[in-house]
Order: sequence, then structure tokens, then C-alpha cells
Amino acid sequence: MTPALRNMLHTKRLLITGVVDSASIAHAITVSCLHEGAHVVLAAPPRDLERTLAAAEPLGLDTIQLDVTDPQHWADARRILGERHGVLHGAVHAVAYAPADALDGSMLDTDPSGLDAAFQTSVASYAWLAKLLRGLAPPDGASLVGLHFDAARAWPTYNWMGVCKAALATTNQYLARDLASSNIRANLIAAGPLHTRAASGIPGFSLLLDAWDRQAPLDWDPTDPSPVADAACFLLSDQSRATTGEILHVDAGFHAIATTLASSDQPHTSALNPTP
Repeated sequence: MTPALRNMLHTKRLLITGVVDSASIAHAITVSCLHEGAHVVLAAPPRDLERTLAAAEPLGLDTIQLDVTDPQHWADARRILGERHGVLHGAVHAVAYAPADALDGSMLDTDPSGLDAAFQTSVASYAWLAKLLRGLAPPDGASLVGLHFDAARAWPTYNWMGVCKAALATTNQYLARDLASSNIRANLIAAGPLHTRAASGIPGFSLLLDAWDRQAPLDWDPTDPSPVADAACFLLSDQSRATTGEILHVDAGFHAIATTLASSDQPHTSALNPTP
């Protein structure tokens, strides 16, 4: 994180989802946004509310309850945010879900009963957040930012969540189209693998870390979400005023390289020493 206050987000009012603990990417984004002068409100589903409140308390942040799969929660969120804060200049979508059997093994063996919830949470809620933001955005516009993981290819793990991320990328393009008349931008950040609570639920996560160790041209530290947080600040700020429908890769360049840069027994970076 940049040590000096730059006020890139001065006077901006932002809603950030997905802060469940201090190790989450959303928490790092929150801290960076505060550092840049933003006023931040957190949103959490009932099951995570206590953890989000614990993370919000040291930062002095307002928190609202939001189950992204419940239409009534969206209606309540718009009313509460309007009453308490008036307008929103930006929102961050950092929520995703898939049942364990949808993340590993053969996709053909997944119980389809859990896929509706995965799509509603990981994809459709991005559009509902866009609708919420459009209803509270000022006339001069706003910015919607979502967290992505590169879905251009199949991974050795991730499975149906990879499909959801591919759908999220397409949703982002359509939202860029539909939000433009309200001067609202929609962009995604495709981050490299980071140690979070969500990552701990991905079987074979170490395979992704190994791939980054061999193929990313820049050093990648899976314990440091601050590059992603700083990119989010840029996309939320007026400095990205002509950028929409974009996927900004913050992955040490992994996505640009066709094959490995070093053999598996000679990693090119010393950054990949994940803590237990």
C-alpha cells in the first residue's frame, strides 16, 4: 500500500461486499479505499455478519446486512443506504460461492442442485449490485468493480466456479453497455491466487500457486493483496473515467505468457513461500 495519503477517492461513498476477516481481498480494498479518502460502508450476509462487524469495528465503518440471493435484502439495502448515506459513488463485488463438489474432480460428477445458488451468488448478484448502484449514483456517475479469476482457459481445479467466472466476464460487458447511460463504469479485476478464506476452500489451490511460480514473469506474493487493492482504488476513482467493460489483470503477468518460463525445480521467484 502507498504510504502517503493521495486522496484519490476523496468524498467518494463506496459500498464494499465480501469483507469477512482481515485476510480477505475485500478487506485490503477497504483499507486502501479509506487510505485514499473514501467513506466506506460494508455489506455482509447474515451468516457472516458477526465476522464482518468485527472487521469493521477497528475501522469505524457502518455495516449493512445483505444476502445477495434475496430480493428483499436488495430492496432494504437501497432504502437503508439512501437514508444513511444519500448517494453511492462506487461498489465492489467480492462475493462468490460454489458447493465443494463443484470445485474439484470431474464436472460431470457435480450435483446440479447446488449450481443455481452458485450462479445467483457469483454472477447474478453482480448485476443486482449494479442496479443498486444505479439507483443511488449521483448524476456525474459511479464505478462498479468486481473480483474475477481468469476464465479464458480451464484450470486443473476450479471447475464450475470457472464457468461462473466466465459468465461474470460476459455479464460485465453487458453491464458496461447498460450502465453507460447513467455514466456508470463496470470493470473486473482478474487477480492472481491469494491466500484467503475462500482460497482455502479450493481443492488443489497449491496447483495454482505452482503454476504462478513457473509462469508469471513478475514475482507474485500470494500473501499480499495490496496490488489488487490499489488497482481497485484506480478503477473506483475518476482516473478510470474512460474505462469500462474491462478486465484488469493483476496477476504478475501470468495471463500474457503462453508457457512456463522456468522448470518446476528452478522457480524464478522467491515470493511463493505461503505461510501455513
